[in-house]
Amino acid sequence: MSNKILIIAHAPLAHALKACALHVFPDCGNSLLALDVHPNTSPEESLSSARIMVSLGQGEGLLVLTDIFGATPSNVAQRLVQGTHAKLVAGVNLPMLLRTVSYCQESLEMLVSRALAGGAQGVMQVANTAPQNQSKKQHDPNPDDHQQ
Repeated sequence: MSNKILIIAHAPLAHALKACALHVFPDCGNSLLALDVHPNTSPEESLSSARIMVSLGQGEGLLVLTDIFGATPSNVAQRLVQGTHAKLVAGVNLPMLLRTVSYCQESLEMLVSRALAGGAQGVMQVANTAPQNQSKKQHDPNPDDHQQ
């Protein structure tokens, strides 16, 4: 069983995330849907669009990913999954999406776990070090500035 993944986010984030996922996994197009919520679109219109999108994949599991809990896209997503077996995760980021696309064949419950782990593990502080093979010049006014 293959799951569908629907991204509902503020425009243009949903389609941008989908484009990134397709760049990494070009074959995931059949399982990945995106709905950008525009500022001038009512929540009812967005919900109607989302329902039309997911009705095309009846019989499959559905994981909905949204950007910010409590914002309009999240509220639309909550109404979409209410009373269904679909799952909803807020706080979508690219590592989360790539993880879910990689494991979309797993059970919906496991896919939620994968999404949460991928999203959390993809956020980290990166050390601020000098680029390799470049030494700091003694006369630099800002020794922490590594721009060339």
